[in-house]
Amino acid sequence: MADRVSQVVGHLNYPKGLLAGQTAIITGAGQGIGAETARRFANEGAKVVVADIDAEKCNQVAESIRQSGHQALSVPGDVLDPAYIKSLIAQAASFGNGKIHILVASAGYTYDGVIHKMSDKQWETMIAIHCTAPFKMIREAAPYFRVKDGEPRCIVTVSSTSGIHGNAGQINYALAKSGLVGFTKTIAKEWGPAFGVRANTVAFGYIQTRLTAAKEDGGFVIGPDGEKIAIGVPGRGKPGATHSDIPLGRPGTATEAASAILAVASPLFSYVTGQTIMVTGGRNM
Repeated sequence: MADRVSQVVGHLNYPKGLLAGQTAIITGAGQGIGAETARRFANEGAKVVVADIDAEKCNQVAESIRQSGHQALSVPGDVLDPAYIKSLIAQAASFGNGKIHILVASAGYTYDGVIHKMSDKQWETMIAIHCTAPFKMIREAAPYFRVKDGEPRCIVTVSSTSGIHGNAGQINYALAKSGLVGFTKTIAKEWGPAFGVRANTVAFGYIQTRLTAAKEDGGFVIGPDGEKIAIGVPGRGKPGATHSDIPLGRPGTATEAASAILAVASPLFSYVTGQTIMVTGGRNM
C-alpha cells in the first residue's frame, strides 16, 4: 500500500520522483531500515550514497539499486573513524556534482545491560555511535548544507521509543536516542533561518529488524574492537506472544519504517522541521 501511495503521489505531482535531482547519504544502509531507505530514495529519483561498516552488504545494496536502473554509490566504512567521515562526505559531494541535499543518520545498534552491571565501554559505545558519529558527520557536511542555492536540504536522525520513554536494560541506548531529539532541534534552529535546512527525528517503535528479533536467535553485531555484541529482545519469540500494546496489533516492517523516513525527507514535509515523528503503530500514544 505504501508503495502504491508513493507511486500515485510521485506520478501526479513529481513525475521524476519525490527526490529527483537530490543526492542523499544514508548510513547503516547495508541492511534493515537503512537498506530499505536507500532503495526507496533511489526509486524516488535520488542519487544515493550507501554507507555501512559491512562492505559486502554495502556493495550489494548499491548494486541492487543500480540494477534497478537508479543511481547509487557504495562507500563502506566505520562512522566511528574520523578519516572515514571525511572520505564519505567528499565522495558523496563528488557523486552529487558538488552538492549534498539529504543526510540520514541511521547507523546504530543496541548494547544492552541493566544499570548496576553496565560497563563504561557499553555506555561510551552507544554515545559514540548514535550521537558523536552523527555530529562529526553533520559538522563535516556543513559546507554542503549551509548554502543558498534555492535547493532543499534535509537532515534526518533516527531515534527510538526507548529515547522518548526510556526502557529497562537500555539506559545507554535510551540516553543516546533521547539526545538525538535535542541534537536535531538545534540543527533546525541554527540552519533553518538562514539556509532553509530542515531537520527532524524519526522515532521507531517495534519494527521487525535484527535488533528486535528474539535474543535467543543468537544475533550479534561486531563492536568497535571486534567484540561480538549480542542483540535482540529476550523472550521475543515465545509462543502465544501478542501485540496488545500496539493499537495496530502488529510490529512494523522495515519498508514501512523506510517509507516514514522518505516522507520526512520529501517535499511533502516541506514545512515540518525540528519535530520528532513517532512511527510506532500507535504504541505509547
